[in-house]
Amino acid sequence: MRNLFILILVSCIVCSCAKKLSPEEQIAAQLKQEITQDLTGNILPFWAKYAPDPAGGFYGTLNYDATPQPDAEKGGILNARLLWTFSSAYRVLADDSYKILADRAQRYFLDYFIDKEYGGSFYTLNADGTPLNMGKVTYQNAFAIYALSEHYRATGSEESLQVAIDIYNKFIEYVHDPVNGGFIETFTRDWQMVASAFPKTMNNNLHVLEALTNLYRVWKDDGLREILKEQINVMSNKILDQTTWHERLYLTMDWEKSRMKVDSYGHDIEFSWLLVEAAEVLGDEAILKDTQRIAVNLAATQLEEGIDEKGAVKNEKFDFSGSNFAFTPPPAPAPKDTTKAAAAPTPPPFGGFEVSYEWWPQAEAVVGFLNAWQISGDKKFLDQAVRSWEWIKAYLIDKEYGEWYRDVHPDGTPETRRGKADQWRCPYHNSRMGFEVIARFPY
Repeated sequence: MRNLFILILVSCIVCSCAKKLSPEEQIAAQLKQEITQDLTGNILPFWAKYAPDPAGGFYGTLNYDATPQPDAEKGGILNARLLWTFSSAYRVLADDSYKILADRAQRYFLDYFIDKEYGGSFYTLNADGTPLNMGKVTYQNAFAIYALSEHYRATGSEESLQVAIDIYNKFIEYVHDPVNGGFIETFTRDWQMVASAFPKTMNNNLHVLEALTNLYRVWKDDGLREILKEQINVMSNKILDQTTWHERLYLTMDWEKSRMKVDSYGHDIEFSWLLVEAAEVLGDEAILKDTQRIAVNLAATQLEEGIDEKGAVKNEKFDFSGSNFAFTPPPAPAPKDTTKAAAAPTPPPFGGFEVSYEWWPQAEAVVGFLNAWQISGDKKFLDQAVRSWEWIKAYLIDKEYGEWYRDVHPDGTPETRRGKADQWRCPYHNSRMGFEVIARFPY
């Protein structure tokens, strides 16, 4: 009886000491539960089941219904992102089946994508693993650093860490601009710069920042620390326009921007939280405080300008007027009945291409708005994270074949002509959303 009394007393003490969740924390907890279920019950099982290629590595293309295209080329971006995803899954979920897949991805990447002669990673392979495009694309090599450092973080593989460091050293030798800062976009196989009117881009430098951040997590090199600090400054002050709170997408060596105005809402909200993450890993309080200020302003701007009436993130807003960018959009189709021009439908933006909603900005919106809420405490950001997730549930999750649709038309119907996997379609954005939510909300 006495033991029973003690047990009841201890239980009461434990319950009284347990933190009572606020209404907003309860919303975040519910969001975490639903997103985690999609991660562990849909996204990761899809890639684990359908992506592995019995001939080696992973298929280069999976169709809308998950059937593979065995002869498709294998992309370095896709394979690096698969390596990152399975490594993160093992680290976060402690499921040995994901370690097996992470090690498979690591072995194939090191054996086939790494250039043993000139260093760095090939851009694409043929389906049989022979090199196809041997050029050195900084964006793709940044993902190699990101993925290999994550594999080390998850498994302790010294081989992965060393190759990540080797690629970073190539970046410092060839890709980094020591005069103006930032990183150049494209090189030949032997690291000769490919001429371009705009050799620096936002997207390239954003994911270099991401790669440097993850490498510095696991390799506290003094030189890397200084480069990471410089890259935070470049992204904050050279690439980001703090008068409009949008990033400049295409830039010259000395940071002159293209006169083509593009507001990329998905990249802006993704950048908002990746910048804070970089500052957190760097460990400089003054820089962290400034990046938090930037993140909240970015999120507020995207909330005002980049969200449609249903809660989805718009892709991009283009303005070609006065452009010095070497691109001519295709002509818009002429109205069928020219005698009724006034009644003809307005051509869609971007030279006649229908604007669709891609999967990745929606995933980044959930993380970016949650990050802004955690920094500011402003509930409007939490509300938008929930709206973004509700839109994902309603329109993006493929309940028939699994994973998410790649694109959704403005009327909410999925685009089924584009596949679930290729060089640019991967599990990285939506799985990372899940991992981030798990890490950010321990309750």
